[in-house]
Amino acid sequence: MRVLVTGGAGFIGSNLVDALVARDHDVVVLDDLTTGYAENVHPDARLVVADVADAEAVAAAAAGAETVFHLAASRAVLRSVQQPLATDRTNTAGTLTVLEAARQAGARRVISTSSSSVYGGVAPTPTPETAPVHPRSPYAVSKLAGEHYARVYWELHGLETVALRLFNVFGPRQRPDSAYAAVIPLFVDALRSGDAPEVHGDGLQSRDFTYIDDTVAGYLAAAAAPAERCAGKVYNIAGGAEHSLLDLLDALQRILGTAIAPLHTDPRPGDVRRSCADATAARQDLEWSARVGFEDGLERTVAWFTR
Repeated sequence: MRVLVTGGAGFIGSNLVDALVARDHDVVVLDDLTTGYAENVHPDARLVVADVADAEAVAAAAAGAETVFHLAASRAVLRSVQQPLATDRTNTAGTLTVLEAARQAGARRVISTSSSSVYGGVAPTPTPETAPVHPRSPYAVSKLAGEHYARVYWELHGLETVALRLFNVFGPRQRPDSAYAAVIPLFVDALRSGDAPEVHGDGLQSRDFTYIDDTVAGYLAAAAAPAERCAGKVYNIAGGAEHSLLDLLDALQRILGTAIAPLHTDPRPGDVRRSCADATAARQDLEWSARVGFEDGLERTVAWFTR
């Protein structure tokens, strides 16, 4: 089966591509390499270097694809605060471009990528998909817009769509050398270097950290589930456990054998205070559940960094 993976040179996308190639799929990757890396892409996949909002390029990449996994995004909350127009072009217009290309190509299903940030930290925790959404950053708004476009394409055109709200994915290939790097690679890099890890605010803000293998399994489950159960719907993909940044730091210090006091800085604009998923719907409809525990995932991640 031919599949298209947008953003397939990035952290999550490249891990998904590896899994698809291992299942003998014919994989096309579309990535502009702004934050992805060509060396991440499996040699048996075909890489197309292009902008996800370029309609001609996306249409060419989608030709013949039965399933489209849409992960390309301008992903950082802080970047979206600083560059809202660029974020909206990539995330909102890019998602619409992918959906239209998939429709024109006759694809069966599009699995699009949303974010826990759409909840805005105001919903009860653990948070089900039925909770009110209150996006607090341009990034979160763009992800919510993408969800609505996916649903509309199912309702108007019969293109099977499934949107996945991801919660703080971590694991191998997540890099610390970026202005918008995620917290776990930043913490690991600082601790290994003997530097004080930077904690925004008091460090008691919580996240639902999800190991990369579980996230990839969520995409595969969303591609395989019967349309009558999942088409047009949104699902949380997360471990369903809440850990503060200080909890995270303590766990990494135990694994690495360090005892370095953090440097507390100002809170970041647009960040939410608490985040924890109720993933019951994914378990029921997609037959998916997280299997890798928090500390087990951290140990695997540290092992990758120290290999």
